[in-house]
Amino acid sequence: MTAPRAVTGFPSDVLTDRLQRALGAAFGPEYAEVDPVIRPSQFADYQANVALALAKRLGSNPRAVADAIVAHLDVAGVAQAPVVSGPGFVNLTLADQWLADRVTALAADPRLAVPEQEPLVVPIDYSAPNVAKEMHVGHLRTTVVGDALARTLEHLGHRVVRQNHIGDWGTPFGMLIEHLLEVGEHSPEAELLVSDPNAFYQAARAKFDADEAAGGQDFAARARRRVVSLQAGDPETLRLWHELIELSTTYFNSIYSLLDVTLTDDDLAGESNYNDDLPGICDELERKGIATMSDGALCVFLDGFTGREGKPQPLIIRKSDGGYGYATTDLATIRHRVTDLHADRVLYVIGAPQDLHLRMVFAAAREAGWLPADVEVVHVQIGNVLGPDGKILKTRSGAPIRLRALLDEAVARAAAGLAESRPDLDEEERAVIARQVGIGAVKYADLSVAHDSEYTFDLDRMVSLMGNTGPYLQYAAARIRSILRRADEAGAVAGEVRVGEEAERALMLALLGFAPVVVQVGEALEPHRLCTYLFELAQTFTTFYDNCPVLKGDDLDVRASRLTLCRVTLAVLDQGLGLLGMGSPERM
Repeated sequence: MTAPRAVTGFPSDVLTDRLQRALGAAFGPEYAEVDPVIRPSQFADYQANVALALAKRLGSNPRAVADAIVAHLDVAGVAQAPVVSGPGFVNLTLADQWLADRVTALAADPRLAVPEQEPLVVPIDYSAPNVAKEMHVGHLRTTVVGDALARTLEHLGHRVVRQNHIGDWGTPFGMLIEHLLEVGEHSPEAELLVSDPNAFYQAARAKFDADEAAGGQDFAARARRRVVSLQAGDPETLRLWHELIELSTTYFNSIYSLLDVTLTDDDLAGESNYNDDLPGICDELERKGIATMSDGALCVFLDGFTGREGKPQPLIIRKSDGGYGYATTDLATIRHRVTDLHADRVLYVIGAPQDLHLRMVFAAAREAGWLPADVEVVHVQIGNVLGPDGKILKTRSGAPIRLRALLDEAVARAAAGLAESRPDLDEEERAVIARQVGIGAVKYADLSVAHDSEYTFDLDRMVSLMGNTGPYLQYAAARIRSILRRADEAGAVAGEVRVGEEAERALMLALLGFAPVVVQVGEALEPHRLCTYLFELAQTFTTFYDNCPVLKGDDLDVRASRLTLCRVTLAVLDQGLGLLGMGSPERM
């Protein structure tokens, strides 16, 4: 006897349950768990394609298998009578009343049917800028995608542990600390760490390089000694190092505030956190025979990883000079996330070029026993942002484009558009909306393409109200708010949903697709699925609004039903935009 199936209110899940019962009844209990292969159809609401897959196994033809399934299929009250078409497709059209009842229930559900899943502990490694360095466009995608995943997984009931693995350790800090001492801790130059970190870093680097060229006996020598003091835990050096971090954190937070992401100081988990663990990592790997010495360095050689000419690819754990690299820190990090945070699933929202490195780290951690088989670890690969020339987006001089400059420009473009289209709004309200629209446009452009794909950064297209853009969705929500305001002024009341026009039915079907998409995003870690859904929902609503007057007409029940459809659509758009980390303006 098989365990009872967990059936949600999703139409596809309800139909799957009915079809699996029919499969068991028609062909025996061993077929009761077969996937009925339900897909949307242009000829019905859904189409079950299982007959084509089962025919060979049953020694029959697909049409006969489909007929047998339909003969045992009970969809009374859920769908109209099933129809077999083509070589063996089972077409299913939901019953109008069942569809209307589900959307009426949706209107009363603050979660909009999104389930709360059995909670998992999910550390998410994302953003990860460097101290005393400007965040550039390369940091944009990992920050935005990571934050959307964090919001979505939390909404599904999981305990998300945000991990902002900032670069806050290493040899450059000797140079940076000495420069801070020279310019003064409270000088205008020091304040550049908050407003223009690259200028501070480049000034320090220029001093270092100039002194190196002159023999390295002054600034460069002091910088090297300072690194030794930092690694030895000298209190004064550590105080200055903390000051660098605090100033940089102020800068990071200004970007996070502008982007409206959920990272806070409590989420900082920099490289320095793991310094004390690194010798033990090396000792344990060596003791277990996983790491061996090679050309003076301690390395892990893993099966399946080869470099040039088929030679084994080393994962360097301790360099020949005794220093530690990213691999050592990453191993310490993953051990901490599993052992101390009790992770069930660990996400690394990191650039695609790091794929080989991370795969080797994961394999080494598995071999060491720090990453058990029941803990899932995923590299959510982030593709590049390209310029109009098809190359990685940079300035004309070849430097990475400052992220703040891009964001400020997006807000300015949105403000200019609002000044033209909504001169009736006061300046303060326009500024708030411009920020929501400009930042939303940039975030949506990132999120609406597969995270491992490249995309071209085009501000004109991003801030457009036409096409698959963030402002298009925000405008759709604002337009519904306008409808609801007029309804309130007219005393119109929302009521039970009923099916009349085909455009109403299409909107109802689309609304019931929200919860399954949110679940898919949590499983596949692909926010672009939610973007696609919301865009298609907004288009479907436009068709509904064009064909089904909401506030006109004599039939009060029809008006009440359509008003409910407007309210539910707005709720879905608002909740969906919120999961993506985007604002939903009151008016546009």
